[in-house]
Amino acid sequence: MAAPTDADLLALATLLARRLIASDRTLVTAESCTGGWIAKICTDLPGSSRWYLGGIVSYADAAKSDVLGVPASLLQRHGAVSEPVVRAMAQGALQRLGGESSVAVSGIAGPDGGTPEKPVGTVWFAWGRRLAGGGCDVTAACEVLPGDRESVRRAAVGRALAGVLDL
Repeated sequence: MAAPTDADLLALATLLARRLIASDRTLVTAESCTGGWIAKICTDLPGSSRWYLGGIVSYADAAKSDVLGVPASLLQRHGAVSEPVVRAMAQGALQRLGGESSVAVSGIAGPDGGTPEKPVGTVWFAWGRRLAGGGCDVTAACEVLPGDRESVRRAAVGRALAGVLDL
């Protein structure tokens, strides 16, 4: 599976923009291994301020905790690359930045950092949706993406955007 091209990512973002505008919804992001790449692709589109409110790049555990409100106990118990942490990141982005939809990404892009339990390429995704009553519905998924650091990060951006489209 080849990583998406820049044109592929822009096409995904364009489709996402159309859907969010049509449904009068906005998006916020919480990124770790993608380092703001999702936010960059979104804001590459003219008029993105109509549907993209902003994002938080929380690369360090302290930023996940301090800025996004991820409980330190989750980080200690499960590690940054885990379902509970990425779910908390998606919720934290909605709480801190507003909006109706969120996407969060945390992973191991490499070339170092992998373990037998979490090899290089392991990426957790979470997509949040604000509910009418004020709560938040979050779905999560894990994928092991192939390739070098650039390929893993690029594929993670594509998967994150595609997941928002599925909401």
